[in-house]
Amino acid sequence: MLELFRGGALAAATLTTGLMAGLYYAYAISVMLGLSMTDDRTFVSAMQQINVAILNPWFFVSFFGALVFTALAGVLHLHGDWRAVLPWIAAALVLYVATLVITFGFNVPLNNELAAAGDPDRIADLAAVRERFEASWVRWNIARAVASTAAFGCLTWALVLHGRAL
Repeated sequence: MLELFRGGALAAATLTTGLMAGLYYAYAISVMLGLSMTDDRTFVSAMQQINVAILNPWFFVSFFGALVFTALAGVLHLHGDWRAVLPWIAAALVLYVATLVITFGFNVPLNNELAAAGDPDRIADLAAVRERFEASWVRWNIARAVASTAAFGCLTWALVLHGRAL
């Protein structure tokens, strides 16, 4: 029974981390590139709406699930023949925590600043609002895309090692 939990936690960690890596990647290679070609009002309005819409239960399951399932997988692999898997899970946990630090330290404050700017129809200088937000947000999103993709890679390798140890 413990083996079922051990493998399940590792699979859930890999899945949720992969979903988050994919989200950040999609923003990096499509969403922000597409929005970069829009006028200032469209950019500010779209990002404000996206930042509201993304705060939903499905997002939170993946966002926090990646942390919880990776930590749980680490704890469940502490003993016995599972030591070879543990460094990969630990590396993934550190990398995913880095994405959380980036998100809460940089992207969320930028999102909050953009929201505080108010209704785009009432912002006197939309170009200045966009200028304070866009380049920095994109840069930090790329950093968390790289970190979460590396975490996903570590967990994928941990799954391979876990399968070999069965």
